[in-house]
Amino acid sequence: MFQSYETRSEPQKGPARLKALRAQMVAENLQGFIVPRADVHQGEYVAARDARLGWLSGFQGSAGFCVALENSAGVFIDGRYTVQVKSQVDLAHFTPVAWPKNQAGDWLNEHAPSGAVIGFDPWLHTVADVEKTDARLAKTGRSLRPCQNLVDAIWEDQPEVPRVPAFVHPVEFAGESHAEKRARMAQALRDAGEDHAVITLPDSICWLLNIRGHDVAHNPVVQSLLILHADGRADLFIDPAKTAGISDHLGADITCHPQGDFPQALTQLTGTVRVDPVTAPFAVSSVLQAAGCEISRNPDPCILPKAIKNDTELAGMRAAHLRDGAAMAEFLCWLHEEAPKGGLSEVAVAQKLEGFRRATNALFDISFETISATGPHAPICHYRVTEDTNLPIEQGQLFLIDSGGQYKDGTTDITRTIAVGEVGLDEKQCFTRVLQGMIALSRARWPRGLSGRDLDPIARYPIWLAGHDFDHGTGHGVGAFLSVHEGPARISRVSDIPLEPGMILSNEPGYYREGAFGIRIENLVAVQTAGDLPGADARDMLDFETLAFTPIDRNLIVTEMLSGDEKAWLDAYHAKTYELLADVVTEATQNWLRKACAPL
Repeated sequence: MFQSYETRSEPQKGPARLKALRAQMVAENLQGFIVPRADVHQGEYVAARDARLGWLSGFQGSAGFCVALENSAGVFIDGRYTVQVKSQVDLAHFTPVAWPKNQAGDWLNEHAPSGAVIGFDPWLHTVADVEKTDARLAKTGRSLRPCQNLVDAIWEDQPEVPRVPAFVHPVEFAGESHAEKRARMAQALRDAGEDHAVITLPDSICWLLNIRGHDVAHNPVVQSLLILHADGRADLFIDPAKTAGISDHLGADITCHPQGDFPQALTQLTGTVRVDPVTAPFAVSSVLQAAGCEISRNPDPCILPKAIKNDTELAGMRAAHLRDGAAMAEFLCWLHEEAPKGGLSEVAVAQKLEGFRRATNALFDISFETISATGPHAPICHYRVTEDTNLPIEQGQLFLIDSGGQYKDGTTDITRTIAVGEVGLDEKQCFTRVLQGMIALSRARWPRGLSGRDLDPIARYPIWLAGHDFDHGTGHGVGAFLSVHEGPARISRVSDIPLEPGMILSNEPGYYREGAFGIRIENLVAVQTAGDLPGADARDMLDFETLAFTPIDRNLIVTEMLSGDEKAWLDAYHAKTYELLADVVTEATQNWLRKACAPL
């Protein structure tokens, strides 16, 4: 089934829903209520039932929250959504707030009345978030109070809970049985002196048990909750309708329970329980504390092992990228031929690209909603085209396409910016600086132990030299037939997780000029042990293996701005792209590819 592009919901509904929420606040004797874009599982992506922030405010981004007070409502968004939020919320009733620059507690201290009590659903906020906000409020006499979900109380046509059956992710793709994974994780619990671990992230549970599902759009995860015990056994809390195809696979050491039994099961635990304060709902710690358990505040035990792909997963990701690269080449050849004729639109182009991926006969789903953005839409980093916003692809503009595929052997995510006709020198210079940043990070070599925070400036430096910057991270982790955005490692100013061989990240610097054009170039890369260099110190060094091979638009490159090393890297990249793809694409695309991959 192709991705659909719906008409944007009527913005006038936001004020009416906000009014209804405020009536609920009065009934609960609250002066405010926090509405996050989160569910009980605390993953980045939510099912339609849990899209409370979008339902209330109209904001459709993948991160953020709303703080509703009696006379104001702040919608907190990060730099990716500064432009997008203005077009999606009713600015007469919702005020965009730059976050994390402005924290919820500080904003409440400024806007909420003295002594205000702010309600929150304890299943939708993490321990870390609640403690951080509460600490800021405590200084001024304001406070947080856990309560029922007030949005659910007024959302009359709230969608049903997903109940599509889960399925097995076989060892031929996973590279390790779930019994082996559970044994490793259980050993980690014993080493830490812990008796149990509560795991709430769907992708962690799916990775641990080698299962996948259909509960969240474009991410093959199963919404469930899990308690892992130090002897390797596990209790899985999942809708019974989802278990028919996985029961034999799970085996005797994993006991399935209805998800509604989870809170009661927490009260039966004894000893020391690992709870991740960054990913587990606040309610989990509250229940465990009331039950007398000792809480060990440690990371989800699956987070880091999941991020470090094994040899089987790495081989699968390479195969998926080769398949996806061929589909991208067919698409770009088609776009090269059709765009000059006119008549194309953002929606039509996105659907055509999905068609090329589906023609591989291996696509499970696209890995996220395709960002198909021309001209003034391209500066909206996570722009979501709808039938209402659909623009024609016109000559003289930059066109940005950020897309990916979910294949059973891997997940892809790639961005290319294309010149439609002839564009100005300014656009070309900006593109070339972004390219220089992407090349610099691709060529990076660093001592083991450094984190994404240490590498982030490498990609930004050529852009900084022109007085520019971009307001998103340079790279995010990517799962293996799992979430296209995966923790814990990132390439960003705030990431202190050391990079390790096997981690897969995006390399995607950009530049965005509001109302004019946007540029992003993205490949996925895998961290690997660096090869020896003649005369180098005997240090343990790492570098990147590039996974994605798709031509970069040579029409946008100001060649004289590139150094000799940068030209050599790009020529080598294009030569390998042609070598890998020429024999697996159509003759017409092979001819186009030969020109697109020619040396500078």
